[in-house]
Amino acid sequence: MNLRIIITAVILTITSISHAGWFDDLVDSGKDKIDEVQESNASTAVTSALSNEDIVAGLKEALNKGASYAVDSLGKTDGFLKNTDVKIPMPEKLGKVESILRKAGKEKYADEFVTTMNRAAESAAPLTLNIIKQGITDMSINDAKNILQGPDDAATQYLKKSGSDKLKAKISPIVKEATSKAGVTSVYKKMYSKLGYAGKYINMEDYNIDNYVTQKTMDGLFTMIAKEEKKIRDNPAARTTDILKSVFGPN
Repeated sequence: MNLRIIITAVILTITSISHAGWFDDLVDSGKDKIDEVQESNASTAVTSALSNEDIVAGLKEALNKGASYAVDSLGKTDGFLKNTDVKIPMPEKLGKVESILRKAGKEKYADEFVTTMNRAAESAAPLTLNIIKQGITDMSINDAKNILQGPDDAATQYLKKSGSDKLKAKISPIVKEATSKAGVTSVYKKMYSKLGYAGKYINMEDYNIDNYVTQKTMDGLFTMIAKEEKKIRDNPAARTTDILKSVFGPN
């Protein structure tokens, strides 16, 4: 078949499709793919242009900034309790206890218990900053390159994966002391005493509240660090130092 005829037929077909709206969608999809490639290429270009030391330094600074933000946000009165993203709820295993208390009109004891758990986490949070920052120093060059090209919370996930066990071991005694000062155990026992007859069927000794608060404290810290990391990646105004601008882009 004549080449000119073939080209004409293709043009007519595309014109027909565009009237149906399909071609516009196809073009938009193609633009999206191009944008993705351009973004990927830009990230690769940044990685290539920067020295390994710059990349590591920039990501460590981002994580340190996120850690400081997390601790400042959570380590104060209502830092956990009034933040719906990290508030420590009644343990799922104690759902029956909470239900019994609320049905009996004694919900204030459940609320008091939840409050003391969050107060303990708020007291423990400021003491975790040095522990988290110590974990940041272990980042390798390969880790840094993968994080730079990773998702919005790649650095936080790295920190969580590489340091959770050490962090938990260090935080646990801090939280235990905080729960003691906050009166969590005494409120816990008071809540149990208000169960009445139903309390005979629930063994409150089965629940390790210190472990629960420790894990939730860590979860809250990582949640807030991830928020700050995303802000640094997405918002140029959040890149407040030269090294952050170099790694994540200028303002």
